[in-house]
Amino acid sequence: MTALVHIVDDDCDHLAALCDLVETAGYKVQGFAGAQAALGALSQMPDLLVSDLRMPGMDGMALLAQVKSQAPGLPVVMLTGHGDVGHAVDAMRAGAEDFLEKPYDSAHLLAVIRRALEANATRTELARLQQVLAERANVSILGTSRAMRSFRRRIEALAQVDLDVVITGETGTGKELAARAIHGGGTRTHGPFVALNCAALPEAMAETILFGHAAGIFAHDLHGRAGKIEAAHGGVLMLDEVEAMPPPIQAKLLRVLQERMVERIGENTPRPLDIRVIATTKTNLRLVEGFRDDLFFRLAGSELSTPTLREAGEDVALIFTHYAHLAARRYGRPDPDLPWDLLQKLKRRGWPGNVRELKTDAEAYALGLFETKSLESAAPGPQTLAQRVSEFEAREIASVLDAHRGNTLRAADTLGLPRRTLNDKMRRYGLHAEP
Repeated sequence: MTALVHIVDDDCDHLAALCDLVETAGYKVQGFAGAQAALGALSQMPDLLVSDLRMPGMDGMALLAQVKSQAPGLPVVMLTGHGDVGHAVDAMRAGAEDFLEKPYDSAHLLAVIRRALEANATRTELARLQQVLAERANVSILGTSRAMRSFRRRIEALAQVDLDVVITGETGTGKELAARAIHGGGTRTHGPFVALNCAALPEAMAETILFGHAAGIFAHDLHGRAGKIEAAHGGVLMLDEVEAMPPPIQAKLLRVLQERMVERIGENTPRPLDIRVIATTKTNLRLVEGFRDDLFFRLAGSELSTPTLREAGEDVALIFTHYAHLAARRYGRPDPDLPWDLLQKLKRRGWPGNVRELKTDAEAYALGLFETKSLESAAPGPQTLAQRVSEFEAREIASVLDAHRGNTLRAADTLGLPRRTLNDKMRRYGLHAEP
């Protein structure tokens, strides 16, 4: 929404000129000839108050005190005469956002207003993000977008049924996090969670690692050892990058899953097995050459897809803030400032590495090692034509909104769209109309 600016000045000519100037810049404006009238209109929830310092009756300092008492979050910009700089300093100490000395340049005034609105928007956004993070302090899957809410509901449903699951998703979308959330929210939460990276299995030792071995098979091993499958008894076995499992092992794993029995290498006595298997993959297993169809259907008691950041773009600022604050606390640093323009750039980026890439950049930002200019040149990852078109459209809308200082009426006219259509697209892409 376009920002609403309240302007207070007892000089009616100056007030009218000031209102015209600010309105021409794309803001909603309401003028008041005195402090009492401005106080009576605080219920309209303006985004910024601009007030003259010297006025008859209640002056600007008294108005500032009342505003900070009634609406402490409302930013105030004070206009001062040449000899009032000392009072302006006092106003800043009392909570004013900024001050401007008369006579002032119009462009300078608009720059001060823009800065004050941006600073307030940043505080509001960070407060919202902090509230969401506090509400979800014990929840591993962050996000308030439709995609993430649907994803969490699916995880909660899968946690309640003891089915094997195949989780599919791009690199960095949190497949293991989803697997752990299913384990943590289900009936096996007190059982073990055993993770195995199939892509890192040495082929010569794969059987022993998975199935274990009997005593005496290897020198100096008099007791034998359970494999990863047996170690997951009573809990969950996660097979990460399951598409990379060697074909000879696939057949043996299939038999284990069918019979829920496992034999250690060198033994003839099957051991009963009570496990839930969650397999993760970044590709469609039915299209992987050499991956057995019967194993896929055995693993896929149910299927789950992890959303990309392209699908949950409005959650980017929340997730970035979360990881930046975690990193700052881990290294004993203060929570970093996250300017409004940075949050907007983060939302517009393609993030081909998804949450993993976002987390890395957030940690670097918290430590002062991240160059924000890289957000301008970051190339998006592989995308479908529809995704590329959507990303281009989002960039164009954001650019036009910036050019019109958040004025959606003028942006819609420039883009040749009905205003309602523009608002729908802004919601879809997580864009905002703040100037």
